[in-house]
Amino acid sequence: MSRKGVGLAAFDRSRLTSAQFASHGNSLRSTNAQALETQLAVFRSLLQQFAQTHARDIRSNPSFRAQFARMCAAIGVDPLASSNNNSGGGGGGGSIWAQLLGRSVNDFYFELAVRVVEVCGATRGENGGLIGVRELRDRVMKGRMEGAPEVTEDDVLRAVATLKPLGSSYSVIKVGNKSYIRSVPKELNTDQSAVLEAAQVLGYVSVSMLMVNLRWTRARAQTAVEDLLGEGMLWVDKQGPEFEYWSPGFIIMESSDGTGTGG
Repeated sequence: MSRKGVGLAAFDRSRLTSAQFASHGNSLRSTNAQALETQLAVFRSLLQQFAQTHARDIRSNPSFRAQFARMCAAIGVDPLASSNNNSGGGGGGGSIWAQLLGRSVNDFYFELAVRVVEVCGATRGENGGLIGVRELRDRVMKGRMEGAPEVTEDDVLRAVATLKPLGSSYSVIKVGNKSYIRSVPKELNTDQSAVLEAAQVLGYVSVSMLMVNLRWTRARAQTAVEDLLGEGMLWVDKQGPEFEYWSPGFIIMESSDGTGTGG
C-alpha cells in the first residue's frame, strides 16, 4: 500500500509541474507579445515622425517615395492598406499614406490606379491585355498635365497593387527579365511565356525560330503562337517567306521612336 501511495504522490507532483510549465509558457508568450507590440508602436511613432518631417519629399520625389515605401515594408507596414487599428475611435480607416501625409499621396496612388485601368482598357485591343510596365508608365506620363508629379515604374506597380480587390483581373507578371501588367483573367502557360520571352530579343518570333532555339516540334510551336495570336498578344506579319509573329509593344515602341520596320 505504501508503494501505491508514493506512486500517486509522484503522479500528482508531475501534474503540478506540467501545469506550472504551461503557466510559465503562457506568461512568457504574453510578455513577448506585449514587448513586440510595444516595439511596433515605437516603430510606428518614429515612422510617423519621419513621414511628417519629410512629407513634401515623399509627395514630390518619386525616388524618396519608393524608399519610404520600402522602409514601411521592412517593418511589415503596407502604406496603401486600409487600417482601422489604433484609430482612437474616430474617422475610420484610411490608408497609412492618408493618416500620415494627408490625402494627397493616398489620392496620387488611387488616381494613378484609375489611369492604369484606363490605359489597360484602351490598349487591350492592341496587346490582348498584356502591357509592359515601362510602356504603361510612358503612356500615363503622356496624359498628365504639366507640373504633375513624376510617375515611376515603382509607382505603377504600387498602383496596380491597390487593384487587388478587383480580383485576378489586374496583376503583375514577369516574362524573362521584363515585367508586364496583365488586365485579363487569363494565366499564361509555360509555352506561351517562352514565346513572349523569345519575342523580346528581336521583337518577333517565327515557328522555325522556336523549333530551332527551343527544340520544339512544329505542332507545339504553331499551337503556342496561334494561341497568343488569338488573344491579341502577338500580331502576324504575312509578307515574308515565313509568317513572323510580332510583339505589339515592340511595334508600338519602334513606331513612337520613328524607327518603324515599315510595310
